[in-house]
Amino acid sequence: MIRADHLSKRFGHLHAVRDVSFQVEKGEILGFIGPNGAGKTTTMRMLTGFIPASEGRAEVAGFDVFESPMEVRRRVGYLPETPPLYRELSIGEYLRFVAEIRGISRSQQIAAVGRVMEQVGLAGWESRIVGSLSKGYRQRVGLAQAIIHDPPVLILDEPSSGLDPAQVAGMRDFVRQLAQDRTVILSTHILTEVEQLCSRVVLINGGQILADEGIDEIRRHAGGGVRYRIELGGADPESIPAQVGALAEVEQVQPLPPQDGLAVLDVRAPGDPRTAIAALATARGWSVRAMERRVPSLEDAFLALIGVER
Repeated sequence: MIRADHLSKRFGHLHAVRDVSFQVEKGEILGFIGPNGAGKTTTMRMLTGFIPASEGRAEVAGFDVFESPMEVRRRVGYLPETPPLYRELSIGEYLRFVAEIRGISRSQQIAAVGRVMEQVGLAGWESRIVGSLSKGYRQRVGLAQAIIHDPPVLILDEPSSGLDPAQVAGMRDFVRQLAQDRTVILSTHILTEVEQLCSRVVLINGGQILADEGIDEIRRHAGGGVRYRIELGGADPESIPAQVGALAEVEQVQPLPPQDGLAVLDVRAPGDPRTAIAALATARGWSVRAMERRVPSLEDAFLALIGVER
């Protein structure tokens, strides 16, 4: 549905995007992440036809972005980080204007405006002036303009910007619903949102792709894979790490600072070692306070890939 082939973009001496290639299938939500200035927005603007590429090509819904830009724009809904709003218009006036320039017939404009206002939680707000809205509600209007023509492709740049926690949860559910029969590229700095919504991540930095993998695969870049935090108590807590480390199911044990007289262990293992550790604790008469499975977060992997230490 979306294909980028060796896209590059130069602004004078600045090489903003360098040889970027990836594709997104129908029904997929792709997380497009990277630090500020990485080239995310420039790439999205090339995919939507807002700016031309210096090199490479892009295709959306079977149309070449640079050879058939109008056909692509008919099939793409784009929400930039700062929505393109006319602050002096009412919400209804603005969305009817967008509907008209999107080619929606006058007989269908009222229904289209009503539909998207209901979808984004603005029903009954037609007469509210856009400039009087909070940032979160302006973001809803921006999303409404992106979907008013019912496009098969959505490119969303920070769609949750300015929303409160309840609104973020609602936006997340809405994006998930939209993706059932659409293709979505989601760019956001809220990495937990990417983890919950996306099946795959493209990480870009310095204008180049550093990773293009599934969520589980990309977490492995954080190093160490799955770990277990184990808290055990016994008559001789200092001997506990060596005894746990001797188990066949355990690969490595790193003692952590003790807490409340208990041995605290960071355990690596090829499988889940908790059953074996619990059996050992029973045999030795140890108390067990915690056995927590800890999976590296997307944030951990992000920082590892761009070379930033916590």
